Amino acid sequence: MDVSLVIPLLNEDESLRELHAWIRSVCEKNNLIYEVIYIDDGSKDKSWDVIMELKKSDHHIKAIRFQRNYGKSAALHVGFEMAEGNVVITMDADLQDSPDEIPALIDMVQTGGFDLVSGWKKKRHDPISKTIPTKLYNWATRRMSGIYLHDFNCGLKAYKKEVVKSLEIFGEMHRYIPVIAHREGFKKIGEKVVEHRARKYGTTKFGLSRFVNGPLDLLTIMFISKFGKRPMHIFGTFGGVMFLLGLGIFLFLGINKYMHLYVWHSSAALLSDQAVFYVALTAMILGTQLFLAGFLGELISRNSVTRNVYKVSDKIE
Repeated sequence: MDVSLVIPLLNEDESLRELHAWIRSVCEKNNLIYEVIYIDDGSKDKSWDVIMELKKSDHHIKAIRFQRNYGKSAALHVGFEMAEGNVVITMDADLQDSPDEIPALIDMVQTGGFDLVSGWKKKRHDPISKTIPTKLYNWATRRMSGIYLHDFNCGLKAYKKEVVKSLEIFGEMHRYIPVIAHREGFKKIGEKVVEHRARKYGTTKFGLSRFVNGPLDLLTIMFISKFGKRPMHIFGTFGGVMFLLGLGIFLFLGINKYMHLYVWHSSAALLSDQAVFYVALTAMILGTQLFLAGFLGELISRNSVTRNVYKVSDKIE
């Protein structure tokens, strides 16, 4: 299998026939052995009916239909599990990504040796309400991850098979797949300027929730990639610092009281009457709790198995 095309979709029944005909034309023209994996993420329109119709005339199609909407990350995760091609390409189903890019992307992975190639929509045909947040997220991701791509969230990407089989994405983390792949050890990440077309059918799925979810998911990725398998390193460090800080204050207060009573023979205030006593007490309690959180995190990370389970109502293989 030369290439697997993984296409998540939500309410795209108007574009599917045209998209599939275009994909089929490109793959046949380039003599590719291919499969097209459609992931219907709980569409309310006739998207699944269109996929079933297309399947009757094309054996290259595989498809999964979620019982409800789980999000693009879930759709990609399931599509990656199904993919059998040596190269895996993802693209959106709204005709804004051009299938004509498929041969060049395959060549960059197979001949260029890239683990992952991300599309760069240098000239975009999106409203300003979408382009400005995208630019901000790309800038923040570059600064935090150290990976210098222009467009992390472009739906058009190509991967080595080994890459997609190593990824586990959930939430809204599909935007940061290059970051996750890099953290998993796949260092050769490139980009390609790709054609971005104006939306022909339907409406954008871009919502205001991405303003909040995007940055939170990026922080989650950065945290898990560094401390996911060693939570004691962060919780233990902060816990130790806070506990020692509280202990140091207690020792200072104790020595100071001893000096007043037995060396200088003067009166000294009770420890509990001093505000700094409660600061020390709080620091020691928090330090102990952080230590316990680190131990619990170590136990969970070493003994748990993470599994994403999505309810599927229909499947075509």
